[in-house]
Amino acid sequence: MNSTIETLLSHRSIRSFTEQSILPEQLDTILDCGLAASSSSFIQCVSIVHVQDKESRAKLAQYAGGQPYVESCAEFFVFCADFHRHQEIHPQAQLGFTEQTLIGAVDAAMVAQNCLTAAESLGLGGVYIGGLRNNPQPVTDLLALPKHVIPLFGLCLGHPAQTPEIKPRLPKSIVVHQETYQALDKEVLTRYDAHIQAYYATRTDNKKAASWSDQITQTLSKEARPFMQEFLQRQGFNIK
Repeated sequence: MNSTIETLLSHRSIRSFTEQSILPEQLDTILDCGLAASSSSFIQCVSIVHVQDKESRAKLAQYAGGQPYVESCAEFFVFCADFHRHQEIHPQAQLGFTEQTLIGAVDAAMVAQNCLTAAESLGLGGVYIGGLRNNPQPVTDLLALPKHVIPLFGLCLGHPAQTPEIKPRLPKSIVVHQETYQALDKEVLTRYDAHIQAYYATRTDNKKAASWSDQITQTLSKEARPFMQEFLQRQGFNIK
């Protein structure tokens, strides 16, 4: 065990922050770590919008479904898939392919995870804000994102004002398959569901009575964000 592994294994989402600011040199290091992430074919199709304006933060919190920590965190970033600058370099660039959409999402996630891990290693905390996709067009308009740029998610960073319990993840025996895809082990799932129920029932904040299977059933029983395909295509993504 080393400090990097300890940081990764102690991850938890932080939604309550102190008023203490993040030092500029810390912020630079966090962003440098993010930009050091792997890039598909070295395309580097990620842009990060650093939002500090209070009014903009308030609007983004609203667009994300009323998440107040977007306003209260020390720093807030929006991670975007960006092929606009590539078109500026090469105006005849062939864009709009579904594969490019996937590359943008994968690369942005890797950059953001590097940023969060670096922040956590410095004693900071954060939480991702996928709720920005509830209102992708207003977010795009607010941030003045041109065509071929899409906002994927936000990231709150700051000094933690809470120490929530670590949420148990699925067992490796369910997630890691050997050689070929394995059938779901229902006995292991049942034990995990009981573990999650106990976690929800005993955690400090937001206690509830639900298993992981209950949560999945509720989440996947309806279409999520049905407007996303139209938005992506309007921004020049996923059209072929």
